[in-house]
Amino acid sequence: MERRIFGLETEYGIQVDGIKELDVVVESIELIRCYSDQKFVARWNYRYENPRRDARGFEVDELLNDKDETLHIQRDSGHQLSLKELKSDLIITNGARLYNDHTHPEYSTPEVFSLKDLITYDRAGERILFQCAQRRTRERMDNGTVRLYKNNTDFEGHSYGCHENYLIRRDIPFQVVIDSLVPFLVTRQIFAGSGKVGVEMDRCAKPAVFQLSQRSDFFECIASIDTMTRRPLVNTRDEPHADASVFRRLHLINGDANMSEYATSLKVGTMLLVLRLMEANNLPEWELADPVGAVKAISRDPKRSWEVELRDHHHTTAIEIQRAYLGRAKNMSLGKDPETDWVLGEWEATLTALEQDPKKLVGKCDWVTKQWLLEDFAESEGLDWDNLDHLAWLQSQDLEYHNINPSEGLFMMLEADGICARVSEEEEVVSSLVEPPAGTRAFFRGRCLQKFGSYVRSLNWDRIEFVIDGQVKTVDLKGCVDQETAATFNQALEKAENVAELMQQLMETDYGGN
Repeated sequence: MERRIFGLETEYGIQVDGIKELDVVVESIELIRCYSDQKFVARWNYRYENPRRDARGFEVDELLNDKDETLHIQRDSGHQLSLKELKSDLIITNGARLYNDHTHPEYSTPEVFSLKDLITYDRAGERILFQCAQRRTRERMDNGTVRLYKNNTDFEGHSYGCHENYLIRRDIPFQVVIDSLVPFLVTRQIFAGSGKVGVEMDRCAKPAVFQLSQRSDFFECIASIDTMTRRPLVNTRDEPHADASVFRRLHLINGDANMSEYATSLKVGTMLLVLRLMEANNLPEWELADPVGAVKAISRDPKRSWEVELRDHHHTTAIEIQRAYLGRAKNMSLGKDPETDWVLGEWEATLTALEQDPKKLVGKCDWVTKQWLLEDFAESEGLDWDNLDHLAWLQSQDLEYHNINPSEGLFMMLEADGICARVSEEEEVVSSLVEPPAGTRAFFRGRCLQKFGSYVRSLNWDRIEFVIDGQVKTVDLKGCVDQETAATFNQALEKAENVAELMQQLMETDYGGN
């Protein structure tokens, strides 16, 4: 695929100051509903979702992580709520989804074709959620300040995710997908990790450690359909949100939530290049002896040598594995377009800096920036990393790095001082708070809500149901995953003065509606 759709889903940590027993279910629900002044209407359509279908060719009876999710949440919160009330799904006019997921507010970007759009709409999600937090704070009437953190851990053994989604071809056997991606996913944390003070889920590990990745402690297997228990390096859920005979949606859960726009761009941009290599059967051949163990070892390595054992008992390093992928990507894709050339250039420059002097990446890579901040803080305050009380203090500063409040968040303040690299343009971020990304199927979804929202009965990523004169009319968007088809849908929408005209316009194309 020349241009594939992709996107991010980010769960945010939530805290309310001054509350001893925080009901995170209620707070997450109420925060999501602060987005709109209108009464909440559950429009998201769950009927066509099946998270139990495994990409390896079977369907599980139940998921370990949501065996009885609804009852579990209800029991913990003391509230009897329907699934739709618990999720509180909101579909935003910018094409994104905002909802409560496992007691965390989550923002899913609209589908995009470019890195620039991804960064812009991911940044818009931070702004939207911060506005919701401010409003929720006001609604609490001085009974606690709501704070949101774009991170992945509460430092008490609980992790929440930042998931990547990429459209890939279905004709590639999924075991090939797993084998192709694991070495890359295990090692990309050297530039994509957001950094963490301490170790979780491992009582034998030394606690006084600064890790590369917030998520590394929580992975237990190579491949699985689950996302919260037995977390896998490669998630096998088969929900394409596209034509299932042609496409898969690769749902990756092992990445950190990045504050740095540069780090997000490099994390996603390099993955897009690796997927091109995979689809061209042009990947370097690496077989790791213990991929799950390597994730943890690389993250915790205090020497930053990042040595990796291979299945044949030889050893290499994370940088050498990354350079092998980079070399293949340069040979295949250099000169393809400016965005690709930018990723290739920054990928190479980053690996060189990691070899020579990681501090050159302050303001670019999150883990480097955070470690630089924390070491300066520890020195100024006379803190000892081996002192558990001091370590807890450092963890509190670690958390504040991810605070999305511009006047409180440590990363936000560094960025405001010009220390951190930006990829997005401020005017475009402001526009993307309400406007969907041009030239995408998300544009069709968002603009339909703007123009004909009162006629929308339900919707999800790949379909919209309208009610016209008491009849349900459906627009199927499964085929709308390339730029040419998206243009056809969006042109029909722009011409239509009402829903009936929209349906007529679509029926006159090869894509239709019913």
